[in-house]
Amino acid sequence: MKSHSSPSPLPRAQLLAERAFSAIERFMHVEAVSGIVLLTAAALALIWANSPASDSYHALWHTPVSISAGSYSISHSLHFWINDGLMTVFFLVVGVEIRREIHEGALASVRLASLPLAAALGGVTVPAIIYACLNSDPVHVKGWAVPTATDIAFAVGVLALLGRAIPSNVRVLLLALAIIDDIVAVLIIAAFYGAGLDYTGLLIAAVGVLMVLGLQRMGISNAFAYVVPGVVLWTGLLQTGAHPTLAGVVLGLMTPVLPRRGRERPIDSVVEVVGDLRKHANAAKPQPEALAPRLKHLKRAQRELMPPVSRVQNALHPWVAFGVMPLFALANAGVTLGGVNLDLDGSQTVLLGVFLALVVGKPIGVIAASVLVVRLGWCRLPPHVTWPGVCVVGLLAGIGFTMSIFIANLAFDNENLLNAAKLGVLLASVVAAVIGLSWGLLYARRNRVAANPEHAKGA
Repeated sequence: MKSHSSPSPLPRAQLLAERAFSAIERFMHVEAVSGIVLLTAAALALIWANSPASDSYHALWHTPVSISAGSYSISHSLHFWINDGLMTVFFLVVGVEIRREIHEGALASVRLASLPLAAALGGVTVPAIIYACLNSDPVHVKGWAVPTATDIAFAVGVLALLGRAIPSNVRVLLLALAIIDDIVAVLIIAAFYGAGLDYTGLLIAAVGVLMVLGLQRMGISNAFAYVVPGVVLWTGLLQTGAHPTLAGVVLGLMTPVLPRRGRERPIDSVVEVVGDLRKHANAAKPQPEALAPRLKHLKRAQRELMPPVSRVQNALHPWVAFGVMPLFALANAGVTLGGVNLDLDGSQTVLLGVFLALVVGKPIGVIAASVLVVRLGWCRLPPHVTWPGVCVVGLLAGIGFTMSIFIANLAFDNENLLNAAKLGVLLASVVAAVIGLSWGLLYARRNRVAANPEHAKGA
């Protein structure tokens, strides 16, 4: 029988590093954190844009960035590469979330999707009507879609601050509503905010799609293999006049929801390799070089255990939540307040329209549509979700940060109108967050009292 020496104690520096990385990993998985990071980036952008160094803020985002390959070269501003390039990764995560929810989540059936679908449509229609009523000018009315979207990260992050006293189904309802909002926003961008279609670009985009389908048909599951088809699809959409970030949505919706079929089940491969590794560890003369093929096989089997749709979301979500979205906020939320003339170009009505549509129109649309479909008997409230809980969802739906600013950039060419719309989004998002959080605290307290009436009497 072979005796194994006990492992020597780890160096103190290594123990401290492991604890630090473990704490950071737990911290990054707290939903409220991504919303706080997003808000911090927006606040930093506002402070920077209104500081004595404001010129450097605007100069930074107009810095030209070029990509060259031989005689071919493409050059755009840093702002373009963030809004039209990096945001494609954000839209990819949106597409993956939509794909997964359609397969097995809140959108998997008409019965499950009916309430959030009705709430989302109400939350899109009423704000658009309010904005259009206040902005009848043809130039101003182009911003009707700015207040129609809900920011998932920000809204869910604020809800997470309320803790476990909020039923989990309230979070699911808010998440489903925000995802449907994103679907509507994507359709709006595709239908209303593209230039005239260039059919040559459509052919290039189609080649990208065919490349993706071909790789999937060959059973290739390595994500890096899909970068080139993704770039081809992005380039094609850019040339068509449609917004190129929609390439991310297309790729997300094409991501398989089931693990790739192989000659053997991934779990069987894992068991087999682990058995071989155990034999190697007990061998009289271990041969580390012989482990390389088996470890490679184990890595492949480990990857295939999860469906691609989950792998992509898990891999990209931290980068999007803590990289892409804060960078987008930093590049777009920097409105120079002294540079916004509310008496010029009718920008006052744009700001007021966006603000009222998000803070007032969103809750009214979400709650009224929910009441209507429940009263008509088309659906029921989910278990443990009451009307005060629906009010929490409606109020937090007024946080329209990321997607609203994104649409504002597409809607307005006039810098003053664009800044007015952005300022309206920022003010409305903060106010909606404060009101939603305040109502949520009252709702959470009522839930705690209902769950523990004896404790409430004692207090």
